Order: sequence, then structure tokens, then C-alpha cells
Amino acid sequence: MIRIVVSGALGRMGKRIIALAEKDPALKVIGRIEKEANRELGIAGGLNEIKSDYDCIIDFTTPKASLECAEAAKKLRKAIVIGTTGLALREIAHLREIGKTIPVVFSPNMSVGVNVLFNLIEITCATLGGGYKVGIKEAHHVHKKDKPSGTSKLMQDIVMQKMGKNNVPCESIREGEIIGDHDIVFESEVDTLKISHSAKTRDIFALGALKAAKFAAKKKNGFFSMQDVLGVKSGNKD
Repeated sequence: MIRIVVSGALGRMGKRIIALAEKDPALKVIGRIEKEANRELGIAGGLNEIKSDYDCIIDFTTPKASLECAEAAKKLRKAIVIGTTGLALREIAHLREIGKTIPVVFSPNMSVGVNVLFNLIEITCATLGGGYKVGIKEAHHVHKKDKPSGTSKLMQDIVMQKMGKNNVPCESIREGEIIGDHDIVFESEVDTLKISHSAKTRDIFALGALKAAKFAAKKKNGFFSMQDVLGVKSGNKD
């Protein structure tokens, strides 16, 4: 059984991760963390307050809090899964360094379907060549702070790397309670190709995070993406 600690336990993602983990016989939630401790709810204020032994931390919080959690995990020699979005390149580079000591799985989108989308984009870029115009459109709920989404940035990176483009425009929409929609359009003078993914529930991200925790708990160290967790090859690692 893999013992996990959930950071951001009272957040939308944290609650779903805990609920789904409790239904999985291969997992056991032994700790919950929030910025402010709540003894009545069994919420600790940091990893150092977790007294029980555990295998992996799952963190969906903020860039600053995620880095602090990763540093704490490094000191404690515990695996960590981070699904936080909006991290800067220097922050991701820092997670890579931490990955030299402990297992780190980082992905701004842990949905299995979205990671299949990344592979489809790579295949499309390689097949179509550079003669197509490419545009991305993403939509999320009004509470999402980063814009464009981390998933869209990854999509842009893939296209720029595979098609040699200097810029890939992205339209970002923030309205209502949209979980997450991503579209990419390849257009030429003779045809239009569109690839889309729409998240119906946050459970797809939570289930991906739990899959990542099972993966990370078996590693000694390393910096991994969901592509690694799923065993699919991708040229993009950030």
C-alpha cells in the first residue's frame, strides 16, 4: 500500500484527490496539509507536522507553496507529485534540481487524455510540416489565475519545436465554472484540422495525480512528467 500526504487538502483538487484515494485499496491517505493548520479537521500546517511515515506527497497549491513543499520533501527524502500551474521556467528548473535527490513528478495537466493530446499534436506537426498556420484556444473557470494555461503553453512549445515556428497564438477565456477546454487548429489553403480535449470533471486530474503517486513511490529519484508516468514518448519534458 502506498501512503500519501495531500498538500492543499481543502482545495477543489485536494478534496477530490482524497475522496478518490480513499476508494483505491492500493492507496492510503495518512496526512492532510493546508497553509493554516486546523486540528479539528486533522489538517497539518506543514510536512514537518506529519508524524506518520508516508511514501509520497501530492501538491496542488500555488507555485510558491509547491516549491516550499518540494524543498521539505527533499529534506525528508519523500517522493512528490506536483500538479500546480503557473510555475516559471526557473521554478521548473529548480524542481529538476530537487529531482536529483528525490522522485519529482511535475505536470500542469495530469489528465491521461490531455497527455494523449500532446502526443497527437507531435504526430500532427511531424506529418503536416511547417506550411500550416496554427492557433490554440483554451477556456477555464473564472477562478483560474494563470493565463494562458500551463497546458496551452506546453501545446505551444510542442508546435514551436516540431514545426520551427517562432510564435503560436493562444486565445484564453475565463468564464463560469469551465473545468478545462483546449483546442488546437492547423489551417492551410486546402483544409483545416482541429484537435480538442474537454474536461468534464476534475476527477480526471485527480486520477492522474494518484497514478503519478504510484509511479513516483517506486523511484529513487528523478524529474518526471506524465508522459513518463504513462510510458509514452514525448519530445517535450516541461
